[in-house]
Amino acid sequence: MLTKITNTNNHFTANNREIYKTLNKSTKLPLLFVKSQENLSSTRFIQNTVTNWIPKAIFARSLADLGDLSFLEFFESGLFFFAPPLLGQYVARKGIFSKFLPKSQRKELDLHLTRSATDILKDSKLLKSGATKRLLPTKAAIVLSCACIPAAEYALSFAKNLFTLKVFKKSNFNNIANLNKQETETKAQQDKVRNSAIKHLKNAGIFSGIMFGASLLLAGFGHKSKTAQKLSENILHPGLSIANGLEKFGIKSPKLKRFLDTYINTDFASSNGKLALGKGQLAITTISGLFGYSAAAEDRGKLDKKEVWTRVPIVVLYTIFGSAAFDSAFKHILLNKNKYTDLIKKDKDGNIADIPTLKELPELAQNIAKTKNTTVQKELDRLVKEKATITGVPYAFCLVFMGFVLAGISRLWTQYRYNHSQQNKKA
Repeated sequence: MLTKITNTNNHFTANNREIYKTLNKSTKLPLLFVKSQENLSSTRFIQNTVTNWIPKAIFARSLADLGDLSFLEFFESGLFFFAPPLLGQYVARKGIFSKFLPKSQRKELDLHLTRSATDILKDSKLLKSGATKRLLPTKAAIVLSCACIPAAEYALSFAKNLFTLKVFKKSNFNNIANLNKQETETKAQQDKVRNSAIKHLKNAGIFSGIMFGASLLLAGFGHKSKTAQKLSENILHPGLSIANGLEKFGIKSPKLKRFLDTYINTDFASSNGKLALGKGQLAITTISGLFGYSAAAEDRGKLDKKEVWTRVPIVVLYTIFGSAAFDSAFKHILLNKNKYTDLIKKDKDGNIADIPTLKELPELAQNIAKTKNTTVQKELDRLVKEKATITGVPYAFCLVFMGFVLAGISRLWTQYRYNHSQQNKKA
């Protein structure tokens, strides 16, 4: 007998929708902001686009520079944050790999595909029924089939080079960034950029094809092999495998284990019964993008590569972790000042507990209203605004620092490097 998953999210969401319609007009904007923050894909898309594109567009050094960065930022943001859930949920899961599950159990097994491998392995009923043998290879196959995403992110910078060469007829970074006022372009330089870009785009396609072929084999035959079962676990949770290996050498740390399993993790997250972007997937894609940035920049000149390594590693860290550090610090300040006590509390381990989600706020508001003898609407209004403040202050700080300050400094630093190199040439 398989463990049955009942999805009550739709009913609960519908009830919430009616409750939130009663909020005051002044609470509507904070509510929209909080909603965006609770969706990892849309949140990170907005953050990445705003913090990367707008400041860099303001500091654009030429029309070619604006076109260059715009092509990269918009395609990259979409690739980062929407390709994983779309490809994973609708193409891989629903379109392809659910068909590999036994027809008699397909509908029920498919519901378990949104659960983490760790949860599946802990489910005694799934283990006893043998369903785990089917689920793990299928989940791993879905992940492998989406390997085209980090591959595309790596290749995107080369596609950007081709775009700029085709549209603006420029391949030299000094000309694109308007550092060299004479804008001399050589055929050798342009051929180098073009050939390198085509080569890397082909390699990304070949890699994606190999991974897709491997995913079909794993989904089709993985349930017949214990080795494939173990391989599937390692594919889905490599960070956990690393942590378990470290424990054998006496390195035991729950925090380290949790960190490794969160950020060295290829598995999808789950959102309302659907596959969603996982933090580990975001980390893998951004890191592959960093090396793609660097390799493509090297084709266009030393200054381009130096600018990449001045700015992009910081952006990668921000994209992966978001405003987590500032968020944690701000929550501790509020906790110490005894602010927003209905939302900010310590858990049994003495750490700050997770802030209640929008789905949890109506029930919390009802309980508070009974205690204080006030209305649910009044308490819900207050809770939404407090939650927006808790999230919004670190968010705004990161926008200013990661966006305008970093974009401005990186461009000034590049200009300084160029001027310094020209002085050395004259000397």
